Amino acid sequence: MKTAVVILNWNGRHWLEKFLPIVIERSPNSLVVVADNGSTDDSKEWTATHCPQAYWLSIDQNLGYAGGYNHALLALKEGFATLRYAVLMNSDIEPLDGWLAPLEDFMESQPKAGAIQPKLLSYADPGRFEYAGAMGGGMDHWGYPFARGRVFDHCEVDEGQYDDPAFPEVFWASGACLMVRLEAFYAAGQLDPLLFAHMEEIDLCWRMWRTGFTVHAAAPSRVLHVGGGTLGALSPQKTYLNFRNSLLVVVKNLPTLTAMRIVAARLFLDGLAGLVFLFRGQGKHCLAIIRAHGSFYRLFAHFALQRGPGAKAWPNAGHVNRSIVWAYHVQKKHQIPFS
Repeated sequence: MKTAVVILNWNGRHWLEKFLPIVIERSPNSLVVVADNGSTDDSKEWTATHCPQAYWLSIDQNLGYAGGYNHALLALKEGFATLRYAVLMNSDIEPLDGWLAPLEDFMESQPKAGAIQPKLLSYADPGRFEYAGAMGGGMDHWGYPFARGRVFDHCEVDEGQYDDPAFPEVFWASGACLMVRLEAFYAAGQLDPLLFAHMEEIDLCWRMWRTGFTVHAAAPSRVLHVGGGTLGALSPQKTYLNFRNSLLVVVKNLPTLTAMRIVAARLFLDGLAGLVFLFRGQGKHCLAIIRAHGSFYRLFAHFALQRGPGAKAWPNAGHVNRSIVWAYHVQKKHQIPFS
């Protein structure tokens, strides 16, 4: 057995009930794992009764996405010596038939591929890309992430426009459903638990690029994602984590002068975003951006000191030398091609 499909659970019995049997059925010859992040509901009892073939891995407390997966993958590495790959899968994912084989086959054929994601489609509207990662992620020149098929809140209809090449290189692959080569995962330094949730997969993929691995998306592999299953799409906490972590990831992975130029620009750009939230009557999101910048400055030194070797340039794929804020809001462009 070479692949583990790892579902991180926190009080998510309803998601397990809805999707875990499907994951087991459509992930043949793999180890399906529920890594439980300190749940207090009856997730464990339900899984033991209805899906006993799933491997239950208990974590004593909620370590977040990054800490939870780090803990789970280390435990699996020690307990299952034949594993080479792990799929980090959100609990609100429905994989479609044949989703796993294209990912495994590609990783087997490309030994320097460190991470890959399937095509992420909307569970509510399967003909449309899903927000969390669509067909692989990019980043603009000011540190704002986007995806092929999704820019800000606009998700494109999937008409096969990103199917050639079938396994393109991307800046980052989505943590909603992310296959990692365990060798690359540990070479890059695992997920950063200080990020807790959101953007940690971008940081991991960036560090994979820096350590000589590549990152991809896979058009032949498709999954449906509900989205917002753990933290709602309109949650101020999500706004806080996204704005804070996007700055921390930039400081951690780019040279000092480049990172400082971006931070200075973001003071202005994030301020504009806060005003937009305020004018829309979403004051809690405006306050979340202010909190995000305060937390960023407190954590700045720690992340800058983590920079390490290889922080010389943007990755080879998925970086666009322009502002997606300008392109989207002023030029009304809803599709940003990778440079």
